[in-house]
Amino acid sequence: MSVVDQKAIELPPRISEASVADYFALLKPRVMSLVIFTALVGLMIAPGHVNPVLGFISILCIAVGAGASGALNMALEGDIDVLMSRTANRPIPRGRITRGEAMGFGLTLSFFSVMTLGALVNWYAGGLLAFTIFFYVVIYTMGLKRRTAQNIVIGGAAGALPPVVAWAAATGSLSVEPLLLFLIIFFWTPPHFWALALFRSDDYARAGVPMLPVVAGPDATRLQILLYTIVLVAIAAAPWPLGYFDWVYGVTSLVLGAGMLVLAINVYRHRTGSTALRATRRLFAFSILYLFALFAVLLLDVVAKAVAPLIW
Repeated sequence: MSVVDQKAIELPPRISEASVADYFALLKPRVMSLVIFTALVGLMIAPGHVNPVLGFISILCIAVGAGASGALNMALEGDIDVLMSRTANRPIPRGRITRGEAMGFGLTLSFFSVMTLGALVNWYAGGLLAFTIFFYVVIYTMGLKRRTAQNIVIGGAAGALPPVVAWAAATGSLSVEPLLLFLIIFFWTPPHFWALALFRSDDYARAGVPMLPVVAGPDATRLQILLYTIVLVAIAAAPWPLGYFDWVYGVTSLVLGAGMLVLAINVYRHRTGSTALRATRRLFAFSILYLFALFAVLLLDVVAKAVAPLIW
């Protein structure tokens, strides 16, 4: 038997073991759920009547575009995901999907989500979705993630764009309201992810990712969390006195903002032991509730205004 024959026997063609669940995991469903919700709020608060079919297509395309970004992100970060306990069970580190398969999957979803949104809704929204995917994959994942401790600050712009894309899908233009939603998510991202990075810093250090706690240390990170939280609370409350959102949103924003600020102060004050760990975990958990509740108030306000005439 020749050497070539032996290699042909020893290295049979790879048969993918991936299941539907593995491909679904590539989409980062938790991140996708947040994208869907914030995009839905951007769509619903937009002025004028939105055709339900086109609205559904818009949200679906934004969701698929977000999933495509997640798949491409995992394809590009397979080498570091395997080193981190938080990501070691993803499909690529487990060997169920190759990086090439994930890349092909992500590129396919990217193409169809952008083209569908552009062709069926409007190309302004399609272009913004394409930019969002490009920013997350190229600017953040390829350019910033492994090079700077400010990765999550700049990269947070990608996660803040879905409500802007949805507003553009509904109106074909932009306005102050979606930009306010963008700023809220943008300034929410650093304290949210740096709280996670504080109790996962060993993971990031092992993978060589220059997250702020690894590069600048936990104390500097705590200060940055507090500063960004102060800015976040101010920006989130601003739409009320500026007249863009009503008093229900304003009061909710102040109450939630007070909670965020108290937890950020606790993170800044408690720096060692189990008390410090609890403080960071509580801030991380509450930050999710904060963003959800803030956007939920806007959504409920739209629903209430639509239903009120039917009741009265």
